[in-house]
Amino acid sequence: MNRSTRTLRGIATRLTAGLALALGAIVALSSCTLVSVTEPPRLTSTPTGEPVASDLQSYYSQELTWRECHRGLQCAIAKAPLDWSDPQRDEIELSLIRHTASNPIGSLLINPGGPGGSGVEIVRDSLRYVVSDRLIANFDIVGFDPRGVGSSSAIRCASRDEDLDRFLYQYEVGDPERGSDEWLDEGRAEWRELGEACLEHSGELLGYVDTTSAARDLDLLRAILGDEQLHYLGYSYGTLLGASFAELYPERAGRLVLDGALDPATSLDDVVEFQSVGFENALRAYLESCLEGARCPFRGTAEAGMQRVAALMSQLDRSPLRAPDGRLLGASTMFTAIILPLYSADTWSYLDDLFASVFSGDPEFAFVLADAYNDRDSDGNYANNSSEAFWAINCLDYVNTATNDEVRASTDRLVTVSPLFGPYMGYDTSCDGWPYPATRERGPIHAVGAPPIIVIGTTGDPATPYEWAVNLADQLESGQLVTFDGEGHTAYNKSNRCVNNAVDEFFINGTLPTADLRC
Repeated sequence: MNRSTRTLRGIATRLTAGLALALGAIVALSSCTLVSVTEPPRLTSTPTGEPVASDLQSYYSQELTWRECHRGLQCAIAKAPLDWSDPQRDEIELSLIRHTASNPIGSLLINPGGPGGSGVEIVRDSLRYVVSDRLIANFDIVGFDPRGVGSSSAIRCASRDEDLDRFLYQYEVGDPERGSDEWLDEGRAEWRELGEACLEHSGELLGYVDTTSAARDLDLLRAILGDEQLHYLGYSYGTLLGASFAELYPERAGRLVLDGALDPATSLDDVVEFQSVGFENALRAYLESCLEGARCPFRGTAEAGMQRVAALMSQLDRSPLRAPDGRLLGASTMFTAIILPLYSADTWSYLDDLFASVFSGDPEFAFVLADAYNDRDSDGNYANNSSEAFWAINCLDYVNTATNDEVRASTDRLVTVSPLFGPYMGYDTSCDGWPYPATRERGPIHAVGAPPIIVIGTTGDPATPYEWAVNLADQLESGQLVTFDGEGHTAYNKSNRCVNNAVDEFFINGTLPTADLRC
């Protein structure tokens, strides 16, 4: 797989939490005590009963039945059309989980990003990581798995975990030379093989997991939860999903907060360039911090450290290191291992151990990090289908028809602005020969007529660069930008009281932050 599109997956999950859980560093995330329910749980949801087209009536009038699950949480399954243009054709399932408040303002739907991130998992395992105690007390917090994801009707591309290993890890090793026709043609063949495997295991669902269809699902969930308007918190890729909802249903948008924004108008090449530069900037910031400490595996200047990492990547591209389980650590897997801790300054210390071990010839910790990124445990088991969903959704959302010559030309441009990571994020042949063509046209989203929408950007965000938040806030007719001057991917409910108060007051009281708020 080409590393450029795999990086998009990092855009959208709150991987700081995922890494901490995988390494056992933050036990509290999975064992937090949930706010108790002070009245008998509401085991059914009454839909709004709003008028809809006759062929949608059975979906919009369905009554959710909730069952107790996971220590004070409730789970339910909703039905949605497979094809929104032909609702009677077939149906899919959407999985939901919620934590109820005693006297809620309404439901607050959460999407952690991806694409492919599970809202069910993040509410189940990390409720207080994703929302504040104030929001927990005032809203029914609802996590959902979008179509194609997790415990909803899910994309599958393999019957064995070993097959996913082959797609995720094995392709990078050995000849031919990176960027050559032979190398690119092999990449295209791998994408065609992957697409065929996804079609074999997923059927026609593979053609209907685009973001626009998922945004229509959001409106359905809003209605059957009994909410006249959608209150929504979307992180990373979840910002594109939320903005797409507001574009389709501006009159049904309630209070929307989009944190770590994607620019809907960016092309795939633009995404790759911005992210590659963003991760290089984050690595440089890590090195500057590292060199001030006693445990740093680097010496000299940050620029010297960047050059040493570049030399290491080039060496691994030529001569991968073999791990105890037989897997080979090449440059692309090393890239995955590097970028995971760059999502948050709180996890930069893992990079000390990563580089120290790989410099000494030991690849094992690099695979710990890469596996955490790919939701793979040490026994080779994948926790979910996040990678498979990521591929399928992006292949419907992004057009990529570049020839080999065009791929090389775009990578040459990329390397001029991102000399370290550019070679490993470029040479993109993703989705070549995919069974279904891309359905989304890249372009700005205006959401004309929607109420104010808060867009949060972090100046040092490596995965969703700050410029994207500025662009999205400008595109939206009612967009209002909140800037966090800091490092890491996304800003809300981490450590900044200014950001947290702005978001909580907006959701709970409808109070808008001051114009162009900087925190």
